[in-house]
Amino acid sequence: MATAEQGRSAGTRRVPADPTLGGVRPRLPADSTLRDVRGARRRALVARRIGIAVLFIVVVCGAAGLFGVRSATLSSSHQGYEMTLTYPRIARAGLDVPFRVHVHHPDGFSSDLSIAISSHYFEMFERQGFFPEPDSETNDGRFVTLIFSKAPGEDFQLEYDTYIQPAAQIGKSAVVQVREKGKVVAQTSIHTWLLP
Repeated sequence: MATAEQGRSAGTRRVPADPTLGGVRPRLPADSTLRDVRGARRRALVARRIGIAVLFIVVVCGAAGLFGVRSATLSSSHQGYEMTLTYPRIARAGLDVPFRVHVHHPDGFSSDLSIAISSHYFEMFERQGFFPEPDSETNDGRFVTLIFSKAPGEDFQLEYDTYIQPAAQIGKSAVVQVREKGKVVAQTSIHTWLLP
């Protein structure tokens, strides 16, 4: 009995009974190195549970298609011209992406219509082609300008058939302009984010 009392006064701690000792609960001295081991095991258990939860969330998001292509649509209007641009806001390497420019002008297009896109934006794409094909194309190092001779009607739509290059890892920003008679009549800025 005196030994048990001395153990309590020495700052010992009760631990679960050990069946190999006949149900006796051994006491752990305050300066025991096993205290750190038990804390480390508890921290490792919590870390494993957090890791499994994060992995589960990633798998569910992947199954729901949240890591695929996400497109966005922007509109810009000026002096009666309205541009609606659909572009890949979030994409992944190797996937097809939408890129569409629709231009509306109630009085039609009296001269050549040009669509200018920041040239560095094309660095992440594997180019398939534009539809319709431009009558001419220029690249001044800042913009790739696609020129269409006298587009008929009040509406014109350009589609870019493309996908993200498999080696592309960094997204790009761009400015997209609609020009008529060399003058910018509509403009917007975009950014495409790439997921691994």
